[in-house]
Amino acid sequence: MSIRRRSGNRSKPAGCLLLIAAIVIVIIVVLLLWYLLAGRLRVPGPKPPGTKEPTSQSADCPDVFMLSVPGTWESSSTDDPYNPVSNPASLMLNISNPVRDKFPGARLAVYTVPYVAQFSNPIALPPDGQQSYNNSRSEGAKHATDQLAATYKACPLTSYVIVGFSQGAVIAGDIAAQIGADKGPVPAKRVLGVMVIADGRRDVGPGQATVIGQTPAGVGAEVALRGLNVPGITMTGPRDGFGAVADRTFTICAPGDLICDSPKQALNPMNILSSVGTLVKAAGNPVHSLYNGFVVDENGTTATQWTVSWADGLIENAPHPAHS
Repeated sequence: MSIRRRSGNRSKPAGCLLLIAAIVIVIIVVLLLWYLLAGRLRVPGPKPPGTKEPTSQSADCPDVFMLSVPGTWESSSTDDPYNPVSNPASLMLNISNPVRDKFPGARLAVYTVPYVAQFSNPIALPPDGQQSYNNSRSEGAKHATDQLAATYKACPLTSYVIVGFSQGAVIAGDIAAQIGADKGPVPAKRVLGVMVIADGRRDVGPGQATVIGQTPAGVGAEVALRGLNVPGITMTGPRDGFGAVADRTFTICAPGDLICDSPKQALNPMNILSSVGTLVKAAGNPVHSLYNGFVVDENGTTATQWTVSWADGLIENAPHPAHS
């Protein structure tokens, strides 16, 4: 009898180990699927333009091409880039529409990047049904880069103005930094200016964007959360700078907007759950949604008004390439 008892006792630990191993395998599979479905960040690689340029370009090429990149929840993958209607309240329409209305089509083409423009909460239960930040940002970057490359190929003498807001500011800023490093889809000399509003990768120091208005004490959320990598959200930290276009790159950030003004102690990769929750909520906080009325100078000029006036001046003074 005693022999049987000892044999039975030895089988219980073995059974427990098998159960634990099975649970661990299930958890690993779930995490892998979670990461795969959420998607990884796919930033377009370098697309250096050619060095040879003609003395004239096609008659249907605009003198200036304005790339407008809307923020989170302000666009869709199927939106018309030349007549965006997916979100009539999009902040970028307060910039692109007045600028487009001022110039004829031969002088200016305005292209609003169509992309999913979402930011799902990876810890939401039940899932919120949105695309992940990684998938959204990757799609926006690809569409923007491809369009710039195609435009430069067809219209090599056209000049460029690049503007973005929120998630769109990250995309626009990344492309501008690539261009400034001579790794972008158009030559740096063709870029008239860049404006990034509420940039999640905003940083200070040499080679960074010039601040318009107040200079908040914090940094972009991606800088504060550098190294955070959860399903669907990859925080890439600060940029190395804007290189050859740094002198023409500007940024606006409202104090208290956690997307671009994040104190490092508020968002910490070591405290993943609360940091992710704070980051998702920041995209919809009141400060982040009020740039159309955010005043940036002593004359009462708002962020969007300043950007419109700045873009108007660039386009008015831009070169008039010969057409053939």
